[in-house]
Parts: sequence; structure tokens; C-alpha cells
Amino acid sequence: MNTAQSSNQHHRAQLEAIAHRVMIERGLLPDFSPNALAELEQLLAPTASIHAGALRDLRGLLWCSIDNDDSRDLDQLTVAIPTPDDNVKILVAVADVDSIVKDGSAIDEHARHNTTSVYTAAKIFPMLPEKLSTDLTSLNFNEDRPAIVIEMLIGIDGALQSSIIYRAMVSNHAKLAYKSVAAWLDGIATIPEPVAVMSGLAENLRLQDKVAQSMKNFRHTHGALSLETIEAQPIFDGNEITDLGVEEKNRAKDMIEDFMISANSVIARFLSASQLPSIRRVVRTPKRWDRIVEIAREHSSQLPNDPDAKALNEFLIKAKQADPVRFPDLCLAVIKLMGPGEYVAEIQGSTPPGHFGLAVNAYTHSTAPNRRYADVLTHRLVKAALANQASPYNFDTLSRLAQHITTQEDAANKVERQVGKSAAALLFESKVGQQFDAIVTGASAKGTWVRLLGIPVEGKLVNSYEGLDVGHRIRVQLVSVDVEQGFIDFKRVNSNMVR
Repeated sequence: MNTAQSSNQHHRAQLEAIAHRVMIERGLLPDFSPNALAELEQLLAPTASIHAGALRDLRGLLWCSIDNDDSRDLDQLTVAIPTPDDNVKILVAVADVDSIVKDGSAIDEHARHNTTSVYTAAKIFPMLPEKLSTDLTSLNFNEDRPAIVIEMLIGIDGALQSSIIYRAMVSNHAKLAYKSVAAWLDGIATIPEPVAVMSGLAENLRLQDKVAQSMKNFRHTHGALSLETIEAQPIFDGNEITDLGVEEKNRAKDMIEDFMISANSVIARFLSASQLPSIRRVVRTPKRWDRIVEIAREHSSQLPNDPDAKALNEFLIKAKQADPVRFPDLCLAVIKLMGPGEYVAEIQGSTPPGHFGLAVNAYTHSTAPNRRYADVLTHRLVKAALANQASPYNFDTLSRLAQHITTQEDAANKVERQVGKSAAALLFESKVGQQFDAIVTGASAKGTWVRLLGIPVEGKLVNSYEGLDVGHRIRVQLVSVDVEQGFIDFKRVNSNMVR
């Protein structure tokens, strides 16, 4: 299935065409409707009267954004405020997309259909038009924007002492990037220029970092999983793919992640206390816990027969210390066996599943409304609760939306994976016949899947898959690729080698 004609085209243009086609095949909309584009032309930057008391004026705080180097859709800002008793207030400001994108509008209908931005190897298909997600609803540098603020009082031990939610006007005083902030916090690079020129920001970021680490330690003590995975991204030289790079976690990413996890938990509990229905993000107790126990045994560790997040995390910590190079592959196996996350509707008095991986009972998505529709819905519910108004959605509507968002998120993930595989197939066209070490990432009636250990490329195993299960390591040979379909096929070289 080697597509020789692909070498005669620009890789980027070919991948963009594939991405557009796959979006449609998966039931997603790659383009905005004429009605949505017409609406877009009429939109202006949001205005709100802070003097009327509707929003607090927090523009003077040392807000900053930390995101990827090339991010233009800025969803959240953070700031730390020390208190006299050595506790620290962490404030997270999240873009108020609902201030512009109204329920029932053509733009909202597009967002409701796709439910998420789709990030493919060659092109981003944003949930909202770029004029919104990268401008009018983005918390851009030196722009006044309305926001939902989650204020959390964090104790010395990293535990949440109290929280409050309100609406405010904010202003981003420094647009920062994960890599440069992490390198500076780690002491291996000089202070980023936007931090250096803003008085007090360096001290504030160090305080945020300190608090985030205490929050992380607290969560992991209570069973949150210490997972690391490897995600390959194509590296382009002009329009040609030359390699696959790995985006690694770092200290700044961890800091923002810790704040967002806490903010999402606070929002979920707030809506529950307000007796409004809500959409929860859940990861159920693993159905294949028996296989996780077996993998732990293969690593000379013992797990209880019943699912136990704290015990699993203790095993993961030991496994990382024993073999840090292969730790992401172990995490991948555990994640596959845990199963995917999903959205469920929650109503007062019910007990929805929690988030097994984060070891929290109440969790939602609320911190990325420019790229996730669930977050927009959550903000509408929060604003209704703050105004003591009835819910804009009844429980049945939220249940249907939760199921729809789960389905569309799965479709978006499949688009991203398929285009990623097409990118890998372009790079691997010349490697047919070569052998690699691999780990089994999927084993079901639909097929057996492996990921290479040297470079994170996944493909289908077309022979000798009997007896294999997630986490097994084998030797494979690349037998064929199909760029258009994103197929990468391997055959098992030595059927006796399983470890």
C-alpha cells in the first residue's frame, strides 16, 4: 500500500487535504457556515460596566498567561496573592466566551456540533472562528477582558482551604511560554524578558510554582496518578516532514495543570452546592484492573485485587525510578487499560462517577472555553448560579449534550490520530522492511496495535498476535504504509519474544 505519488506533493498540503476529508468522514465540520461567518462580521469586543458592580475590576493584578510558544487562543491567566498566615490565594481567570458566543447563534451551533477544536498535524480546525478564539475571546496581552475568576485559598500543605467564584475584568500583563518559564524556574536559563520587565512578576511566578508543587504533592498523596506519555508531532522544514518530535512535560506545564485541576474541581462543587445540574468529566474505575495488576506483577510489584488509585500511583512512582526511559510506555499501557474519559450530566442528589486518574470525586471542564464546548456550557451554568437564576439547561438536555460531546470528542481524537498516522506514514515510506522494538497498545477483536519504542509511531500488527496483550513488548518489522488512510502495518518478527 505504499503511495509513491505522495513524494511528489508538498507534505503539508497533502496532510491538510487528508485532514479536511477525515473531518467530514468522522461527522465533524471542517468549515464555518455562511451564517456563522456573517455573524462573525458583526461581533465586537465584549464590554461590561465594572462601575455598575456586575464585574470586579482586577485589571491591576499581576496576571500572566503561560501556554505553548505558538498558542494564540489564551484561555486562562493566573496570579498568586500571599496572605498574612502563610497561606496563598491562587486566582485563575478564565475567558468568558459566553459574553460573545450566545446560545442558539450560528457560531454556537458550529461549536455545539464539533464540541472541540481539532489539532491535526498539518492544520488546526478551531471550534470558534479565529477572530474570536485568538482575539475577541482570548485573554491577550494588554487587553481588558471579562472573565470567570476562581479564587482558591491554598494551605501550606497544598490543601484547598476555601474557594470563591465571581466575574471580573482582567488584563494580561505578560504572555509567557512553557519552555522558557520552565527553563528559568529550573535554573538553566535566564529570566524571560516579559517577566524581567514587569515589576514583581518574577517573585509572583516563583510563588505560584511553590504553591503548585505543594498542591501536586497533596493530590498524589491522596491517589492522583503520576502519569507521563509521549506524543509525537511532525517537524516540518518548509512544507516537508523531516522528523517526529516529542513534546515533553515541564515544570511550567505542571504548574498550570495543577491550578486547572483544582479550578475545575472547585467549579464542579460550586454547581453541585448551587443545586444546578452540571456536566461532569469522569474517568470510571478501570474495568481491566486485572491486567493492570498483571503488569505490576511483571514489574515485581503487587497491587490489590480491587481498583486502588493510591496503590497504583505508588507502583508508578517506583516504576519510574527503576526505568525512567520506558516509564512513558508503561503509562501508555495503564491509560489504555483505564479507559477513556467521558462527560456525564449530574443533578443534585445523584452520585456520578469520579475521576479515577485525578483521585477526585467532583470534576468538570471549565478552563478552556475557546476550544471545548463543555466549558462554555459550564460557564453558562456558573453565571446563572452567580445571578441566582434558573439553569439555562434542564437535566435531560444536559444528558444529551454530555453524550454528544463525548461522541464528538472521540471523533476528534480519531481525526487527530489518523492525520498523525498519515504524517508518520509520509516519514516512514522509506523505512519499509526495517525492524523495530515495540509495545502493544491495544488488543481486542478489532485488532492488535503496537507503538514503536524508539520513535512514538503506532500501527497495526497484521500477524502472530495471539496471546498478546496491552503492555507486552515485541519485535516488529514495517511491512507497508498508506498515507491517505493513515495505515502503518507491522508484522511480528519473533513470536516467542514477549516481555
